[in-house]
Amino acid sequence: MPDALPAEDERTPLLPSSSSPPSPDETTLAPTEEDLLAEAAAEVAAEGDHPLPKLQVFLLCWAAIVEPVAFFSIFPFINQMIFETGGVDEADVGFLSGVIESLFSLTQTVFMLLWGRAADRYGRKPVLVVSLAGVAVGSTLFGFSRTVWQMIVLRSVAGIFAGITVTVRTMLSENSTPKNQARAFSFFAFATNLGIFVGPLIGGALSKPCEQYPSIFGQLTLFVDYPYLLPCIAAGAMSGVGALLSVFFLHETRPLRDGKTHDHAVQIDPPPIREILAAPGVIPVIIIFQYALLLGIAFTAVAPIFFYTAIDLGGFGYSPAQISLYLAGCGISQAIWLLIAFPPLQRRLGTGNLLRICAWAWPVAFCFFPLLNALLRNGQTTAFWIIVPISVVGASGVSMAFTGVQLALNDIAPSHLALGTLNGLALSIMSAVRAITPATFASIFAYGIKYQILAGYFCWAVLIVTALGFIVALRWLPEKAEGRAVPVKAVDEPEA
Repeated sequence: MPDALPAEDERTPLLPSSSSPPSPDETTLAPTEEDLLAEAAAEVAAEGDHPLPKLQVFLLCWAAIVEPVAFFSIFPFINQMIFETGGVDEADVGFLSGVIESLFSLTQTVFMLLWGRAADRYGRKPVLVVSLAGVAVGSTLFGFSRTVWQMIVLRSVAGIFAGITVTVRTMLSENSTPKNQARAFSFFAFATNLGIFVGPLIGGALSKPCEQYPSIFGQLTLFVDYPYLLPCIAAGAMSGVGALLSVFFLHETRPLRDGKTHDHAVQIDPPPIREILAAPGVIPVIIIFQYALLLGIAFTAVAPIFFYTAIDLGGFGYSPAQISLYLAGCGISQAIWLLIAFPPLQRRLGTGNLLRICAWAWPVAFCFFPLLNALLRNGQTTAFWIIVPISVVGASGVSMAFTGVQLALNDIAPSHLALGTLNGLALSIMSAVRAITPATFASIFAYGIKYQILAGYFCWAVLIVTALGFIVALRWLPEKAEGRAVPVKAVDEPEA
């Protein structure tokens, strides 16, 4: 028979007595939040390196494509849509199209941090699913707009669901290890660029389908009444498919409880925003993050205008077909740098050193454009066409900086549970930069061309000086964000 239960005074006490401290066998104290976070970090470290989960990375890259498709798909037809559907004067079309295009980024600026905070508190997957569904609805309904005010409201609705980019960046970090994080984010960068490329194609190829493809859509009254609905449906469908795939196949990566997924663990709330910003190195990395993106956005705004501008004014005088070919070459070159070159370079050099290389390459890349124009002005067309391919391939290498600053941002996060909030902070500021920078640098370019300041090269001079500032900013890159590479032997050799 089993032993009888001990008397009440012989049982292990539930609370320690004041006279003598209990031994570890006598009581179990509730772990503190710091203990739980340390335990979670230890478990992650104990897991070691593991291959990238292919399905999870694919689903996240699909979501990464959706946001730029939703943003850029209206660009080919928005002016015509405003003029025909909105019933406004032709002179006001340019202003209104600028307002509608910018609203997506402006609303993202307001809501990005809220989505990042929600991802840290409630989980990554629900935020991503809701955001994808919201963009699907907002993008589709935009095609039913009958007035400019409806366009403004529905464009803002699509921008409100800004949790896609925040959550994708966070989940990619959590699905990868320090060894393969660079590879994961190279896929992300490629997916984003693909979305930028596909978005305008959808808008141009599917607008006014009854006129473009009368044999297929000519009898459909819906597309006669709403000639810009089809590209909106296509963009919305991509987002809707992403939402459904995420519901059924995407795995949650945020440990909703103390680093575990079991039902009896303790809930941990994300650290306060003030505490995240006060963590060592966070603010310098956010500034470096914004600086790199500012340079990229500024060039993206100036380049098409420069390519179109006449040679004698300081441009290339390209035709639309030549501009498309040049941009396609840039896109292919960026894909090669990001998918093939970036992961091994980051592993061997470290994130900080690779960023410094890009920082020094940036002003050199900007110098190519006034140099090439000078060759055309002087009739040196042979030299021009020899140097152009070199400039396309070489200058595209600076795109590695955009992935590098994302890795630095991930590395500087004060805790695993701050990733969503930190990405939300950085991307909220980025949306504001994206809303302001294009108009600013396009105006600088136009002013320099109009008054032929520095022979029309004034904007390039401003860009070169701005790029030199990025070199200075990297002096404050924290040690924790350097991402220094572990020697290959130390990584590959098994433990004794």
